[in-house]
Amino acid sequence: MAESTVLEDIETGKKQNHLRYFKAVVLEDHKAEGISQMVKKNIQESNIVLTDKSTSYVDISDFVQIHICEKSSSETTKETLKWVHIAISNAKRNMLGNYHKIKRKYLQAYLDEFIYKLNRRYFGEKLFDRLIIANITTYD
Repeated sequence: MAESTVLEDIETGKKQNHLRYFKAVVLEDHKAEGISQMVKKNIQESNIVLTDKSTSYVDISDFVQIHICEKSSSETTKETLKWVHIAISNAKRNMLGNYHKIKRKYLQAYLDEFIYKLNRRYFGEKLFDRLIIANITTYD
């Protein structure tokens, strides 16, 4: 899953998606029940969700405000779901480069590590300050 915000360039008027956070969950299968539970747990009700036209996403509209389905094609892969596909391919490449034998038992941990790093890609110099704030606010 990828969270995005549409931004418009003031000078050119061109609209682009700005990606913020990602989430990856290992599912046992592609059945609608498992996907619906995952969406209900991880996506706020007021969101707009873009998916391909898989029959597994039928019940998502019960949990979100707007659900837009698009048939998978090269255009949707390059535009609508571009960042999801990029994140998946980067995760695969990262795991193949770092780990030589990935067991299913630890797959969620590997994905969590990758997503943790991906979600903090823009923190840069603010990382230390954010760490201090997190420690102060969680300490009782």
